[in-house]
Amino acid sequence: MKTGDKELALAAKGGDAKAFSLLLERFYDRLFGLCFRLMGSHAEAEDLCQDICAALPAKLTRFEGGSAFSTWLYRVAVNAAHDRRRRAGTRAKAAQGWGDWEVNRTEAMREQAEAQDWLIRAVGMLSNDLRDTVALVMDDMNHREVGEVLGVSEGTVSWRMSEVKKHLKALKESEQ
Repeated sequence: MKTGDKELALAAKGGDAKAFSLLLERFYDRLFGLCFRLMGSHAEAEDLCQDICAALPAKLTRFEGGSAFSTWLYRVAVNAAHDRRRRAGTRAKAAQGWGDWEVNRTEAMREQAEAQDWLIRAVGMLSNDLRDTVALVMDDMNHREVGEVLGVSEGTVSWRMSEVKKHLKALKESEQ
């Protein structure tokens, strides 16, 4: 019988190293994918994901099991991304814009890669609330689950996704 995520998390919280290892095996790829969508860069996603994993044993002491482990873990990731963005804010002002680099890089890519890069760049231009929402939805979470992670109603998630679509459509039209 397969042990559930909550049970593994609670065991890991109690110091069970094997349970912690199994949690990382189950969630690392999804966590990395979310980190990539939240940060928009492979290197930033790697750094963020490693930071989260390193801090996870201490953070597990606050996991109570009231929600799904994935919901709790995604909230930890969203918070960590917010912190990283805040710290990077002043450095980003002094550096050349990410958009310029991204535009130059995508010129050499095949058509499919260009479309994917455009989406990543466009999502990076969204407000943090919209970016966080779309990143979680892109991870195949339903609006109720996304609402739980972000601490908002399901209706707010639906409204945010509507806003994301409007912003992306307007951006695409302005570029044509």
